[in-house]
Amino acid sequence: MATRSNRVPVLFRPASRLTKHVLLIVFGLFMLYPLLWMVSSSIKPEGLIFREPGLVPHDVTGANYSGGWHALKHSFGYYLWNSAVITVLAVVGNLVACSLAAYAFARLEFPLKKLWFTVMLLSIMLPHHVTVVPQYIMFSKIGWINTIWPIVVPKFLATDAFFIFLMVQFIRTLPRELDEAAAIDGAGHWRTFVQVILPLCVPALATTAIFTFIWTWNDFFTQNLYLTNSDNLTAPVALRQFLDASSDSSWGPMFAMSIISLGPIFGFFLAGQKYLVRGMATTGFK
Repeated sequence: MATRSNRVPVLFRPASRLTKHVLLIVFGLFMLYPLLWMVSSSIKPEGLIFREPGLVPHDVTGANYSGGWHALKHSFGYYLWNSAVITVLAVVGNLVACSLAAYAFARLEFPLKKLWFTVMLLSIMLPHHVTVVPQYIMFSKIGWINTIWPIVVPKFLATDAFFIFLMVQFIRTLPRELDEAAAIDGAGHWRTFVQVILPLCVPALATTAIFTFIWTWNDFFTQNLYLTNSDNLTAPVALRQFLDASSDSSWGPMFAMSIISLGPIFGFFLAGQKYLVRGMATTGFK
């Protein structure tokens, strides 16, 4: 008895693929439009940015980049360096602390393990702004306001539960026979973690590093809260200095410096994109 096939006829397959590609290109251009507009505005004279809002500039200038670089108290490279220091320390802190905590939850046995793991997962649902006031009071009492320590130190204490959960899921996919083989070889928990588990967790570690880099580099709220001295400002907070509610805002230099600030994010993301996809695909996010 003949059955009707639901497959697309061979004749229509190229047309179907072409339609999909066209839709993806259109959607991609739609998503990229704000970035393209900012790039276009960064090379326009400041007086034409909102007068001629199109993507193609009729008059091109590099004054926004040269002027924006030296517009503030320090050169913009100074603020980029401040952001780089904080971001690198945050990445290192999350990689070290979250991987250790994840190994403990995934491989070790200790009292109330399931309870503490549940509490850790519940902390993901807690909005960050709920803890801002008590944290600010605590850091103020120990004299850490206007320093990088309130931003960096919590990373070394495994406070980002999302990354702990991500690494726990990844470590659970690794066969326990590896741990048993290491134990037969005389390895303890520390040696097993460093020499066996950690090298296999490169995709999860790369995912943690990429997200930590992006979130910390773009973080305006926390850095603006704790870093009030103009000598300690980071790139996101420094960009805010180009806007003034009581006088004229420097839109052109701000757009130009925003483009420069996006450079490290794109570079870091493109360098670790392969590991990011592998990490997300093997940690339960399928």
